[in-house]
Amino acid sequence: MNLLLAEVAQATQRLADAGVPSPRFDAEELAAYVHAVKRGELHTVADTDFDARYWETVARREAREPLQHITGRAFFRYLELQVGPGVFVPRPETESVVGWAIDAVRAMDVAEPLIVDLCTGSAAIALALAQEVPRSRVHAVELSEDALVWARKNTEGSKVDLRQGDALTAFQDLNGQVDLVVANPPYIPLTEWEYVAPEARDHDPELALFSGEDGLDTIRGIERTAHRLLRPGGVVVIEHADTQGGQVPWIFKEDAGWADAADHPDLNKRPRFTTARKATP
Repeated sequence: MNLLLAEVAQATQRLADAGVPSPRFDAEELAAYVHAVKRGELHTVADTDFDARYWETVARREAREPLQHITGRAFFRYLELQVGPGVFVPRPETESVVGWAIDAVRAMDVAEPLIVDLCTGSAAIALALAQEVPRSRVHAVELSEDALVWARKNTEGSKVDLRQGDALTAFQDLNGQVDLVVANPPYIPLTEWEYVAPEARDHDPELALFSGEDGLDTIRGIERTAHRLLRPGGVVVIEHADTQGGQVPWIFKEDAGWADAADHPDLNKRPRFTTARKATP
C-alpha cells in the first residue's frame, strides 16, 4: 500500500466517525481531486507526490461541508457539472426522474420535442435531457441569482434556453405548446428543518429546499403552471420526498384537466416522483 492509500484509509475512518454517509467514496474522491487523478489511479501516486492539502479537504468534509462544494463538481448521469455555494447540489435520486422523462419523450411521436425544466438550479436536468434527447428543444428557468451563476456556467455552449424568473409564471410564450414539463422543486416541510442532513440544511439554498408547512406549496403551483404550458397529451414529471408519494398524485386531479396521475419509485424502491398527462378535450 502506498502512502496515499494509507492516508485514505485514515480519512475514511475520520469521515465515518463524523457521520458522513459515504466515507470511503468521499475520502477517495477527495484524494483524487487533490492529486488530479481518477479514483482508480490512487495507487499510482508516488509517496513523494503526496499532497498534504488532502487533509485540509478531509477536515472540511468532516465538518459536513458537501463533497461537491469542496471539489467544485457534481456528476449527474453522463454530465460533470460545476457547483458550489448558492446552488442545489444534484442528487442521484433525481437521475431516476430524468430517466423516466427521457423514455417518455422518446416514446412521443414528435420530431423535435419541446421540454421545460422548472426550478433548474444547476441545470442538471435540462442538460441531461438536451444531451440524451438530441433533437429536443429544452428551456429552463431559475429564480435565484446565485444559482443562475452556476446554471449559466454549465449551460454555456449548450442548446438550453436558460432564463431567470419565477417557475410559476415563466414561459408565457410557450403556453399550450410544451410536450414535457419536468421539475425538481423545493418540497421539504418547514417543520422538518431540524431533521435535514447538515450538507443540505447548512449549505444548499433554502429556496431550493423548503416549501410551506407540508412541503407541497411549490408543487401545487407547478401543477397549474404545467397545465398552462402543456399541449393536450403532454406530460409532467415532478420529484417529491419519499414520504409524499401518497399525496402528490392527488394534486393532479381529473377535474383539473389531468389523466393517468401516478407515482414512481427511485432506484432504492422509495416513492420519488409523480407523473401525469394533460387530458385531451
